[in-house]
Amino acid sequence: MDTIFALASARGKAGVSVVRLSGSLAWSVARDFGGSLPEPRVAGLRRLTVGGEFLDEALVICFPEGASFTGEDVAELHLHGAVATVSAVLRALSSVPGLRLAEPGEFTRRALENGRLDLAQVEGLSDLIEAETEAQRKQALMVLSGAVGQLAERWRADMVRAAALLEATIDFVDEDVPVDVAPEVIALIAGVSGDLASELSKVALAERIRDGFEVAIVGRPNAGKSTLLNALAGREAAITSEFAGTTRDVIEVRMDLCGLPVTVLDTAGLRETEDVVEAIGIERALSRAMAADLRVFLLDEDEVPLLVPVADDVLVRGKADLVAGDDFAVSGKTGAGIDALVARIGGILAERAAAAGVMTRERHRAALAVALQAMESARIEVLRGGARTELAAEDLRRAVRALEMLVGRVDVEDLLDEIFASFCIGK
Repeated sequence: MDTIFALASARGKAGVSVVRLSGSLAWSVARDFGGSLPEPRVAGLRRLTVGGEFLDEALVICFPEGASFTGEDVAELHLHGAVATVSAVLRALSSVPGLRLAEPGEFTRRALENGRLDLAQVEGLSDLIEAETEAQRKQALMVLSGAVGQLAERWRADMVRAAALLEATIDFVDEDVPVDVAPEVIALIAGVSGDLASELSKVALAERIRDGFEVAIVGRPNAGKSTLLNALAGREAAITSEFAGTTRDVIEVRMDLCGLPVTVLDTAGLRETEDVVEAIGIERALSRAMAADLRVFLLDEDEVPLLVPVADDVLVRGKADLVAGDDFAVSGKTGAGIDALVARIGGILAERAAAAGVMTRERHRAALAVALQAMESARIEVLRGGARTELAAEDLRRAVRALEMLVGRVDVEDLLDEIFASFCIGK
């Protein structure tokens, strides 16, 4: 494969910038630039020169084939982070025969192709790069550590064992088989099926951690919804006024709430109206509020919610600066009760997030569903017995292929370009 290079750190002025090379020529090029190489995995200070021109004084680190991120010989040049310095080094590298600039995600793609990462780990790395909150960081690290692959391999081993038992009965169909394998096969299928069903039920929550929860603020016009949204966002995200019906559309603000990614929705005030535009806003408000993960009902004194709250929805009195009493109340204007409201919302969403599994994407959900369906079909065929054994064995092989899809062992070429297109060039 070609030897590739790219800036692996962020573009722009920095204290240190890292240029990465990977491939068969990586070490020889680093040696040509620095005069000599330090011991593998030991940083060494070198003067980088090309054609007698001094480029920079840099730390050089070399990683051997089989013990690097990509699985190939890798060299890293830790440069002073001036834009001009980085440009000069990249320009010099581009003039070396056999070297070319890496494509987006190509370093990680080589790690996948060389067995350093599986496909789920690549997705975890992508999520880690994009992580904005603590919950997203932890989830991405869990996937990157290989948690999906470990589960898939355990399930796969059980299904391979079950298929092998059935294959043995097929191979010796004309002989007396002293042991009835059906009970063990059924037990293996039941164990894996239970695990798959459990993980399937948790995928939606895991996706919410990746993509973000939605919390809708609902209430009557002029209840203080926009003022509350601005207080939560810490900026003037929504227009506020003393006139009812100011908000006509759904306003969305993305924020980090107690370490979780949350989009807070400010919706139009709920009331009967003959104003066509306001009616459209109210219809959108109802639709988004019902689809949200959580609703915060901002109530006036003695008001009954126009929507029916469901479990975990938060009911809170608005305009706490004008309301007397000990009820749970907030004021976006003064900030009273905001911390308590944030803590309550965060507690509810954190409890849900804690129940999330390690499968984080629709691709994972689809693979689990196919495997589960195949195993259920196999279970039915095993119970029927007789000539149905071959069908059961084929169903189990189908389940194994679906589980191998999770880690990218089979039939994933069409996914790779889409996945790696989201990576930066130096990754």
